[in-house]
Amino acid sequence: MDQARAVDSRSGLLTQHGLQRVVTYSRAYTLVPTYECFNRCTYCNFRVDPGHSPWLSLEDVAQQLPTLRRQGVCEVLVLSGEVAPHSPRRDDWFRHIYQICALALEAGLLPHTNAGPLSRDEMAQLRQVNVSMGLMVEQVTPKLLDTVHRHAPSKRPEVRLQQLAWAGELKIPFTTGLLLGLGESEADWVESLRAIATIQTRYGHIQEVILQPHSPGQQQLQPGMALDEAALVRAVQLAKEYLPPDVNLQIPPNLVSHQGLLDCLTAGARDLGGISPVDEVNPDYDHPTLESLEDAIAPSGWHLQPRLPIYPQYDPWLPDPLRSLVKTWRNSLNNL
Repeated sequence: MDQARAVDSRSGLLTQHGLQRVVTYSRAYTLVPTYECFNRCTYCNFRVDPGHSPWLSLEDVAQQLPTLRRQGVCEVLVLSGEVAPHSPRRDDWFRHIYQICALALEAGLLPHTNAGPLSRDEMAQLRQVNVSMGLMVEQVTPKLLDTVHRHAPSKRPEVRLQQLAWAGELKIPFTTGLLLGLGESEADWVESLRAIATIQTRYGHIQEVILQPHSPGQQQLQPGMALDEAALVRAVQLAKEYLPPDVNLQIPPNLVSHQGLLDCLTAGARDLGGISPVDEVNPDYDHPTLESLEDAIAPSGWHLQPRLPIYPQYDPWLPDPLRSLVKTWRNSLNNL
């Protein structure tokens, strides 16, 4: 019997009513140009001190990329620690990131860069070699600047919100999100969601908002408690309430239990982000396999569906060479 088909307003993907509900994900691989970072967030399990992380060589990148393509990876997440904006090494750092993205494109892969706050000119340049970009807002309350972000200049809320606005002006499909459990309140969550919603209403470029629970790791400077899963579900409910309906809600599947994931899906989350072998931000938490995720959600009527790091409605924003590559990838997904 034929089933009615409709476009999901959050993902832009086709779902079949009466059969299975769709949860999207991207087949991704993370490349880290450098782990060095001039910020010192107390909860970070990623950074090392400046000068103590050799930069990923372009030769190594060029050798890895063909293998990734053959393995079915579509998204290359270029995730970098931050060189200070006025450092004499900033230009070299930015050029290195740009070259990694260009190599990914040459290999037929789709780059998505998250390298901390960038200047407007840096964003405009990276737009030429990225199908989408991202930056977590984390929280807009300034009180965290006296605690976990005391030694993190780029975590100032106005800096991160300016990044979202510039991305909108430049028509860059964008991912942002909240980091939950840093010492903020539920009222702070609402304030952060409202700030994102205001920018989205103006520009319409935010594809996804990640709701990421703080998950303690072995390398963080100060110990912290994991966010309770009931609180995460509450955050999903608030995001549904305060964000525009065209913004997809993403939950990192390796940071929640199977039941917690199902509860988040019931509350309105619809995406699992990039699934890759290693979570560089939370290295103590391995990603589950696609098979184990499917097994966990299928009994409740959910079905995993791959997506690209750019949603279909944003394809016309891309420069022509990137648009052609995305079209090729989209045709291959449609034929699965």
